[in-house]
Amino acid sequence: MRNFILFFTLILAFPIASFSQSKKTKTFVGMLEYKIIVRDSSLKELVPDNRMIVYTNDTIVRVENFTQNLGNQIAIKHMLLDKSYLMLDTEFGKFAIQMDETEDQKQKQASDTTSSEMDKFVFEKKCGKTRMLGRKMNRLMVSHPEFKEPIEFLYLKGYSSEIVNAYPKINGIPTKYSVITPDAIFDYTLVKMSEYTPEHDLFGIPADFERISFDDFMDKLIEAKGAQSGN
Repeated sequence: MRNFILFFTLILAFPIASFSQSKKTKTFVGMLEYKIIVRDSSLKELVPDNRMIVYTNDTIVRVENFTQNLGNQIAIKHMLLDKSYLMLDTEFGKFAIQMDETEDQKQKQASDTTSSEMDKFVFEKKCGKTRMLGRKMNRLMVSHPEFKEPIEFLYLKGYSSEIVNAYPKINGIPTKYSVITPDAIFDYTLVKMSEYTPEHDLFGIPADFERISFDDFMDKLIEAKGAQSGN
């Protein structure tokens, strides 16, 4: 069960991890909607298509996702304070799960960069541009041992990559890319893009959500599952 939760947390948290500000680019403010499909055709019946919606102002990112098992998932990331929460509305309560890394985890990650997954990716720039949603997108061919063959990524140059920072080496907003998880490879494709100032309330945690640590949430989840089994 713990691995199951971590899988979906990875899908949500991966695109908004490790922020880096660039003075040569501008921050995107508005909404991005991505379609998510599993790449392996044999898994398509088990893993239905999904959506990821990203809202952002100049300091906070909100990522919305949906899974059949856990329902709506909302991740809130404050870019300046480096704080993040995963909000879940479950049968046993509403929770805002604090997902911040401890100092020990951050130090371990920093000292283990040579063996990280990111080091296995090879990015090759391609000539020419591709139009998507009425905009010109830059092209990359991306290789990785898990890919059967290089995959074309697209990105919108000129914007900071901090909003959807799945790949820090991409100098812009990725608009077509793939994410590797322990279970499958997922393809993300931008299907809608709107530049505007979202409502401020989108970036807060509602009063009826209980703020809780990940471990405490897992204890409540296991307790709830045990109570159901006993009925």
